Order: sequence, then structure tokens, then C-alpha cells
Amino acid sequence: MKSTVGLQKDRDFRKVYRHRNSMANRLLIIYIRENQEEYNRVGFTVSKKVGKATIRNLVKRRMKESYRKHQDQIKSGYDLVFIARDTAANSSMAEIESAIVHLLRKKKMIKKKEA
Repeated sequence: MKSTVGLQKDRDFRKVYRHRNSMANRLLIIYIRENQEEYNRVGFTVSKKVGKATIRNLVKRRMKESYRKHQDQIKSGYDLVFIARDTAANSSMAEIESAIVHLLRKKKMIKKKEA
């Protein structure tokens, strides 16, 4: 299993945002920046627009679990930030998982399967 580190400092999030390599779908926004390391650093953000604290925590837990399920398929050496849109509050785990996979595929972050 690959190593993943969480983005925690505000300055790290700001570096990723400043790089301006982003994409969005109905539920999520992703920001990507190369980090010159052999591992990924990932952060998850849910604003107060999404709902009260319990809803925000639920959405964040679903995003983290969806990322964890697919982290072995994701290319290494990047900082990733996932931001939940307000529509994510009413979404199921499967919908959030497919939204994360969709964004990663669009950004060509999923490794090719080896035969």
C-alpha cells in the first residue's frame, strides 16, 4: 500500500490553490500540484455552505474513504486538494466515490493497468 500524507498547514493548501490546476464536477472540485516527493499529500475541504458540522464531517469522511479505496491506483508525487460543493451534502457514498474517480481520470491521475 502506498504512503499518503495529509495536507494540514494553510500555506500548503494555498500553494496548491495558487498553482491553479483544477477541475470540477457536480459534487467536487480538485486542485493538483506536483510536490517533487515519492508520495502524495492530500487535503479535504468542506465549507459551511454544505451544512452543519455533522453533515460536513460526514461528507469529509466519505471523501477520505473514497480516496483511500483508490489510492493504490493514483500516480505518486502530487499534492491533491478535494473541495466539496454544496450538492455533496445530499449525495451517497457511491456518488462521492464516483465523483472522485471521475476527476482523477479526467486529470489523468489514474495509473494504466498493467497486463
